[in-house]
Amino acid sequence: MPVVTISRTYGSGGSEVAAGLARRLQWALLDNAFVERVAVGLHLTPAHVEAIEERRPSLAERIADAFAYSSQEMLSAPLGAPLPPTEDRILEATHRVIDEAVARGPVVLVGRGAQAWLANRQDALHFLCVSTPEASVTRVMDRESVTADEAARQVEETNRQRLEYVRRCWNREWLAPANYHACINTAWLGIEGAVTVLEAIVRAQLPPHLHQPGGSQGQ
Repeated sequence: MPVVTISRTYGSGGSEVAAGLARRLQWALLDNAFVERVAVGLHLTPAHVEAIEERRPSLAERIADAFAYSSQEMLSAPLGAPLPPTEDRILEATHRVIDEAVARGPVVLVGRGAQAWLANRQDALHFLCVSTPEASVTRVMDRESVTADEAARQVEETNRQRLEYVRRCWNREWLAPANYHACINTAWLGIEGAVTVLEAIVRAQLPPHLHQPGGSQGQ
């Protein structure tokens, strides 16, 4: 099944671009539901999942996690017994959610390192949405109702976390252009303009019968 992944710098409006692209293509969209599905699979709250993802695990935690996976005691535990909610467990659950979404049909996936996990698929297109620092700060100010200083702090911190997450989990550089089929500047094109450009790329690069669910080409 064809798939599009949307990576985005914080404040670039990448989630809005993904939603618009999914509507144009009439594909499924998996964005914020990502965290919720991972949380359900691990018997956690979405806030707990995000808290674990947003910090760098300590060396001790990663060693303990490795031992947990290899422990015979863990293997002999009841099937319903939850394992410790480490970052590695969350990553494993994230992979399952991505694979299940792709298996169901054409889908637009937002974030969560999907571009790295699906890097070798021939039917996947990977896009990166970026913006200028000024435009990103303005968007976050308007969306979160915060000051310019706080918005700038959020932009810098969230982008740092995303860079470290991709580097730590996949040993890839999150913002490296070579990891994507196209990089889109939403400060220049706007949200609708970005959607239009990406839609054109998808329709040009994927076979016509894959543009729409059910095998029909969009009008």
